[in-house]
Amino acid sequence: MVIDLSGRYFEGIGRRKAATARVRLYPGDGEVIVNDRPFEEYFPRLRDQKIALAPLEAVRMRHAFGVSIKVEGGGVSGQAGAVAHGLARALLQVNPELRSVLRQGGFLTRDPREKERKKPGLKRARKAPQYTKR
Repeated sequence: MVIDLSGRYFEGIGRRKAATARVRLYPGDGEVIVNDRPFEEYFPRLRDQKIALAPLEAVRMRHAFGVSIKVEGGGVSGQAGAVAHGLARALLQVNPELRSVLRQGGFLTRDPREKERKKPGLKRARKAPQYTKR
């Protein structure tokens, strides 16, 4: 498989919970930069690192691209999920034939789960005050 990159980049936007990530793939050596910081510094937990780069590992292109990521909102794990979603979308622009592999890994599906709002009269989203008979 030959991919003509000719100096341009491929972009994908990923979302998870309250986090949004803009991911750009450049021709490069596998260096990953997140918000102008090295990848391992931004995501110190190994679990978050694996989640974020899972789409690249799934298509065996971990060191084929330089990756630039701008991520905002949410917490660390939500941001890692948003990065994975954005990476998968960017990889799809690079090569549409990767769709089946990325779909099987579940990387193209936007996880719709969000924090549920608190309702009036309840203590939290669903927890009701304790019932007292007398």
